[in-house]
Order: sequence, then C-alpha cells, then structure tokens
Amino acid sequence: MAKKQVDMQKRPKGGGSKYVYDTLKREILSLALQPGMPLDETGLSERFAMSRSPVREALVRLSAEGLVVMLSNRSTLVAPINLTEFPRYVEALDFLQRINTRLAAQNRSDSQIEVMEKEAHAFDQACIANDYLAMSACNRDFHMTIAAAGKNTYLARAYGQLLDEGRRILHMHFEYIQSSATDTLLGSEHQDMIDAIRDRDVARADRLAHEHTRQFHKRFVDFLSAQYNDDFDFELSSLS
Repeated sequence: MAKKQVDMQKRPKGGGSKYVYDTLKREILSLALQPGMPLDETGLSERFAMSRSPVREALVRLSAEGLVVMLSNRSTLVAPINLTEFPRYVEALDFLQRINTRLAAQNRSDSQIEVMEKEAHAFDQACIANDYLAMSACNRDFHMTIAAAGKNTYLARAYGQLLDEGRRILHMHFEYIQSSATDTLLGSEHQDMIDAIRDRDVARADRLAHEHTRQFHKRFVDFLSAQYNDDFDFELSSLS
C-alpha cells in the first residue's frame, strides 16, 4: 500500500505509459527488479494506480529494448541475464566499439569533442558520488556521443542496443570494482579516447577502444571469479 502511495505521489500528470516505462526501466537496470522476476500487469496497474493499457504499452516498449520478455501466455518476465553468452556479447561489443570510435576519429566535429568532454566529466562525477545508475547512464551517454560523431546511424543504433543490454552487467560488478583496492572506474580511459579522436588518430582510437573493451571484460571476469570460485571460464582469445 505504501509503495502504491509513493508511486501515485511521484507520477506526473499525463504520460502514464512513459512514467511506468521510466520507473520499470530504472528498476530493471539497477537490478531492483531481478532478472527472471515476473511482472504482473494487474499488480503493476494497482501499483501505479492506472489502467492496464498504459502498463502494457510500457512493457511492450521494454520488450523492444530487450529488458523484459513477453511470453505467449501473456505473462511477462524481467529479461534473464545469460552469463554463458557473455563471451559472444563482448565480441560484438568490441567490434562495434572499435568501428564507432574509428569513425569518430575520422568524422568528428569540434562541438562533438566538447560534448564528449562533458559526458566524460559527468561519468567521473557519478563515480565519485557512487551513484551506480548514473554511472551506467553516463557511461552509455559518453560512448553514444562517440557513435554520433562517427556519423553512421546503423552502427550507432546497434552499438546503443549493446550498451543498453550491458548496463545490468555493469551494475552486477560496480560494487566489486568500487570496493577494490587495486582497481577503479576513475581513470584516464575516456579522456585518452577523446584525445585520440580529437587528434584524428584512427589507429590509436581503435587501439584504445579495444583496450577499453578488454578492461571491461577483465573486470567482469574478476568479479565472476570472486563470486563463483572460478566456475566460469570467460577468457576470449579474440580479445588478446
């Protein structure tokens, strides 16, 4: 009952479907709603104090983004995270990260460099504040400014989808990284990529994008090893 009252108080006038979408997306990405958790339309309608129509519209939108799974029996689940597919995910991410960063080095404008600097700073501030949701959002925004500078909407769209899917993976190991005595998310990686793009150094931009993917891969593998006692083997020769 208390949850329903909170949602009613926060809900803006109009845009009911968008409000449900924004709220559920935030909770899914931050893992407040766990992978595989059922999402009952009736229960959500009661929670948000609205009809099932805007709720279902929000779920359809989340389904299109791969964050929920709508089953044939009309039930809906928070999309599972398939750890066994992580190597294939990283392979795809590495390819799209490198090609979009290479294109950015070729095609960027001065104004786009300024936006990259702004987004890199926002990510650093989110890390300092230890705000995991802001960290994953700012990380995505930073990399999408690079994709926009590359001026290939098809590659940028595919890259954005992978970054969205990866936000939950980031959340899984943020706390592990932030508590590490040897690793930190605050560093020069983003700035180094900006510098290469500013200098139009395509080869260096490509190398730094690849190293950035490798660092993400290493951090997540270290997290899984600590969590699951080395039961998973996610070493990829293609990222060597």
